[in-house]
Amino acid sequence: MTTKKHKEAIALGKDGGAVMVDLKFCDLFGQWQHTSVPMHRITEEAFEDGFGFDGSSIRGWRAINESDMLLLPDASTAVMDPFMARPTMSMIANVVDPITRESYDRDPRFIARKVEQYVRSTGLADTIYVGPEAEFFVFDDVRYSTSPHHNFFQIDSKEAHWNSGKEIPGGNLGYTVRSKEGYFPVAPHDTLMDLRTEMVEAMEAAGIEIETSHHEVASAGQCEIDMKYDSLLRMADKTMWFKYIVKNVAKRNGKSATFMPKPFFGDNGSGMHCHQSLWKDGKPLFAGNGYAGMSEMAMFYIGGILKHAKAINAITNPTTNSYRRLVPGYEAPVNLAYSSRNRSASIRIPMFSPSPKAKRVEVRFPDPSCNPYLAFAALVMAGMDGIEKKIHPGDALDKDIYSLSPEELQNVPHVAGSLSEALDSLEADHEFLLKGDVFSKEIIETWISSKREKDVDPVRLRPVPYEYHLYYDV
Repeated sequence: MTTKKHKEAIALGKDGGAVMVDLKFCDLFGQWQHTSVPMHRITEEAFEDGFGFDGSSIRGWRAINESDMLLLPDASTAVMDPFMARPTMSMIANVVDPITRESYDRDPRFIARKVEQYVRSTGLADTIYVGPEAEFFVFDDVRYSTSPHHNFFQIDSKEAHWNSGKEIPGGNLGYTVRSKEGYFPVAPHDTLMDLRTEMVEAMEAAGIEIETSHHEVASAGQCEIDMKYDSLLRMADKTMWFKYIVKNVAKRNGKSATFMPKPFFGDNGSGMHCHQSLWKDGKPLFAGNGYAGMSEMAMFYIGGILKHAKAINAITNPTTNSYRRLVPGYEAPVNLAYSSRNRSASIRIPMFSPSPKAKRVEVRFPDPSCNPYLAFAALVMAGMDGIEKKIHPGDALDKDIYSLSPEELQNVPHVAGSLSEALDSLEADHEFLLKGDVFSKEIIETWISSKREKDVDPVRLRPVPYEYHLYYDV
């Protein structure tokens, strides 16, 4: 069926002089994959007929004996790609079975679509708004290697504090950023404003509305660019574009960007605080007359996330490196509590505006290594479980976490301490994800087994350099 959006997408490509169309889709673990076709192949029929590809070559997808799959371009996602030498239009595609024409259950975008459908089916809400704050690092040099007989990484940033004594041709000007003091110094300490502005311009050209851009706390090139909230599926699409743009703008400026949560020791890691709210008939459902101006529904939503947090960690914090950031005793949001202002709590209720429309829940433990389609879906399913079961989160934790006595701290639970613990938690606690067929048991089993095999075991089996410092002369 030809629609107005199909015609608009074709017109966009033609007006932009596109010679190719890039079809992007997300694998199970959050990496964009793509294939390209000449512009003349994007006809009105192509949106229904799709484009075939081999699904068995995609991580976590089809077996070799059932590999044929189709990409159906979503015309509403059409934009001109800013990084190709030849004019190229880009569209995000949905993945379907070529025989049944049904959506593929391991397509993360399908899972995000299903969570929106599930929330509407409950009658409780009709819109899920999400606003992630994805932090990232920009480095000037990155080297790493691993083999049975050596293992190392070495990174560098011109503005990092460790370069204050470095001999530099022409002289060292001394404008480095002290450890944990990257929030918010101006130039010449902040060397990345022009780079971030270039990223913002590329994002806005791709249809992503940006609210703010700034240096983050860590000294070695940590940045944050905040997107304006949007509905869950559209926000997940935008998050994929966000990461693509950040990496490619950095690269064309001779730098390297990473969303790795904790790329080096001794400074802040990168998180992705996720703001969420439910609406119905154009009205915010989280505004009320309870704690911090929140509704009872919002409290139950918080309760659900706190109850299932360790299971959610396996999806929102899906790498072994994620847990180098989530360490108790530091500023990381590891405490499973909520507060209106306490940023060491895993859930915060922002108080920047008294407007009911601004009432939302900010979940602070996720990080940007996650697959946004799955992470947003898992958070919402946990919150919905809290609403449906009326899970109250208890009293808010408004005290300074660092001033609590050991006895008081014992009563504050923590997020998972490792990816292994998070996967065990997900294995034991995932029924809430199965409601409405949003996630399937097969998806969860595949996720757990793959993460254990490809992430946990390889890291567990390899010595790390610091162990030589500790144990070589034992």
